[in-house]
Order: sequence, then structure tokens, then C-alpha cells
Amino acid sequence: MAKIAYLGCGLLGSAFAEAAAKRGDQVTAWNRSQDKLKALTAFGITPAATPAEAVKGAERVHMVLKDDAVVEEVIAAARAGLLPNAVLLDHSTTLPALTLARAKRLQAEGINYLHCPVFMGPPAARAAKGVIMVAGPKDLFESVQDALAAMTSKLQYLGEQADLAAAHKLFGNAAIIGLVGVMADVLTLAQASGVDGADAMDTLGWLDLNGMVKIRGKNMASGDFNASFELAMARKDVGLMLEAVDGRPMSALPGIAARMDQLIAAGHGALDTSALGLDAAQKKSV
Repeated sequence: MAKIAYLGCGLLGSAFAEAAAKRGDQVTAWNRSQDKLKALTAFGITPAATPAEAVKGAERVHMVLKDDAVVEEVIAAARAGLLPNAVLLDHSTTLPALTLARAKRLQAEGINYLHCPVFMGPPAARAAKGVIMVAGPKDLFESVQDALAAMTSKLQYLGEQADLAAAHKLFGNAAIIGLVGVMADVLTLAQASGVDGADAMDTLGWLDLNGMVKIRGKNMASGDFNASFELAMARKDVGLMLEAVDGRPMSALPGIAARMDQLIAAGHGALDTSALGLDAAQKKSV
């Protein structure tokens, strides 16, 4: 049984703390709003009034916090209670540049810090499903590898460069948020067309989205824009979509249309639709 602490017990942090207690860990938790800690006492979790109180005697300290500023504030508040060999495991979504600077500073100050952002919601955290990514010193990762593996179905060590997990977290969240925006636009199209939204979502299920990432996404990354679906034709289709919704609010497609117009005006209309990523790609065919 390990003695651990959780700093930040919103929806995700509470789920992690609950799962840890059920695995047999001795868990102390702190949250800025103390009311959120009350429900955790039913799982044997000890509430703490301050971060420093929460981390006393803890070999691992898990942080699930809002942003870089809060991470810095909470680490500073916790340091008085940290054991010299305690490992700070930061599951927060943060800016890569600030994450790298923080990791370098803490390492120089003798603080064991790993950035470990996740792709999972509260139900997945309770069931130890989803993905945890880790970046930082390999020996430090190996010292907590088994503990992290118990929290997830996929543990991905990305390397010693401390900002890598922060960057990959943003990649994944960009895809999730972008897909949600597109799904919202599909539902708007369905509403405008008199089609049940559930039926529209079924149509999306016919598409091999993973295959698109593996083939079209890899082509985009390498700068291969040989056309199988010309940008100009795709822009025509987006125009039909915008016309079909008859002025209803849209989340993603208007911005995509604007970017298509820029590329077509620059003479790229005969390239594949994946030329939307032209400026970020390793250009080979342009």
C-alpha cells in the first residue's frame, strides 16, 4: 500500500483519487473548494486543508489542476510538506513551453517532477482505462511506472524531453475538440434537412476515421498532396453545406471554408483537400 496525495479534486482528480483508494493506496486529497472533498471520505480518503498538509509523508503526489499558473501556485504551496524523494506527477493540461521551463527549474532544485497528461474522463479514470502519457527523466519514470500502469490501459512514455507529453496532449485535444465541432455541424445539417440527429451520427459510423488518419494524415504530414479529392471540389461541397443550413450557427465549417478560400486564391485548388495542412507540412509536392 502506497501513501499518496491528490492535489486538485475536480471531476477527474476525484475519480483518480477514488480509484487509488479502491486499489488499496492510502490517499490524502486537497482541493481549493473543500466541499468537493466531502464525497471522497466515503472511500477512506483523508481531506487536507492545505497542499502542504496533503503531501506530508506521500511518496507520490498527483496533480490534476486547471492550468500552468495554478500548477505553479500549488507546487509552491505544497513544497513545505514534500518528502525529499517524493515524485510529483502532473496530470494537468499545460503549455509545452511553460512545462519545459517548470521541469528544468524543479529538476535543478532537486524536485522529482514528471508531466503525465491523460486522455480519459472520470468514468475511464475509475475503471483504469484510457491513456497516460509521460515525459521526463527515464529513471524517474521507471520508478513510478508500475503505479502509473495501474491507473490506465495504455501507458505511453514519450521520452526525456519534458514538454513532449504536453505537446501530444494538445494534439489529441485538438482532434477531439475539432471532431466535436464537426459533429455539431453535422447535427445542424441534419436539423436543416429534416433528418434525425441519431441517424446522422450513424452515417459518421460508416466512415473509417482511423484509416483517414493513417493514410491521409500521414500524407499531409509528409507533404504529399496528390489529389484524390481536390480542394476546389471540397470547397464546393462545403459551400453546399453552408447553404443547406440556411443561416443556422455552425462551429467548424465556416472557418474551414475561409482557409480553403485562402489556399485556392493562392493557386492550390487542384491539390488534395489535405492541402489544408500545407503550411505545416514537410512540403514535397508543392
